[in-house]
Amino acid sequence: MIQRIFTCLIIITAVLAGLGFLSQEPTAHNIPKQGPWVQLEPGLEFGAFISPEKSPVGDNLIRILKIDPKRFQFRLMNASASPRGKRQSAKQWARQNGMVAAINASMYQADKRTSVSLMKTFGHVNNSWFSKDRALLVFDRKKKSLPQAQILDRDCQSVDQLRTLYHTLIQSIRMISCDGKNVWEQQDKKWSTAAIGMNQAGDILFIHVRSTFSTHDLIDNLLKLPIQLKRAMYVEGGSEAQMYIHSGKKELEFVGSYSTGANETDANSLAWPIPNVVGITRLSASKK
Repeated sequence: MIQRIFTCLIIITAVLAGLGFLSQEPTAHNIPKQGPWVQLEPGLEFGAFISPEKSPVGDNLIRILKIDPKRFQFRLMNASASPRGKRQSAKQWARQNGMVAAINASMYQADKRTSVSLMKTFGHVNNSWFSKDRALLVFDRKKKSLPQAQILDRDCQSVDQLRTLYHTLIQSIRMISCDGKNVWEQQDKKWSTAAIGMNQAGDILFIHVRSTFSTHDLIDNLLKLPIQLKRAMYVEGGSEAQMYIHSGKKELEFVGSYSTGANETDANSLAWPIPNVVGITRLSASKK
């Protein structure tokens, strides 16, 4: 058992070294005692976790960007916000708008612009329909007594009231119930996944998994990780699932590849254009 734990630690360290996070020779001593988190800057940490259950496709890493909302401002970017607005990769959205990181905001409809459920922000409504989906990412608070950003759950909070207290609302399919249980039924289809979560401390998590899992199995894997996951919502799957990070000298771009019945390979390296992203910018000292 001890040998297996040590081997896992070595693998995690090697992965981080390969990403440029560690300059020392990879040894177990490089691993933080509380988990494989690497601080990119104050309030921003990156972790590459080995999935507890394995997929036959991909590297079996669950990559997570942990964001402190007290240090970073969340932003919703929409191609529909401008008559000439166009879809772009998460990297392009981030670079064009001075953002530190970006991830898919949600799945979208056949017009390739409109979210499947409620999505609105300052001065722009992408979709006004408040669907039956249970999860709601909210930020741009109207009162300072509220959390800067959080994921609401319609089954355990007064969402109809709380959603009136934030300017930006993004609705999607929840992955975890109020009591921390997996809410997705098992299915045969598997794909790469992008998701947004929230931990017990109130940090927001950008989650990207290139390896192929059914959503049910992915949620089980997330719940087994030492990340204190409290809530999570599904935002995209397959080749279009992506996450981009640029902090200091570290620049990372992750793209999805696989979707059962559509692109059953692990060969995709293209960051597809997407219409809606959630990104972050650094908060000035006066706004913290």
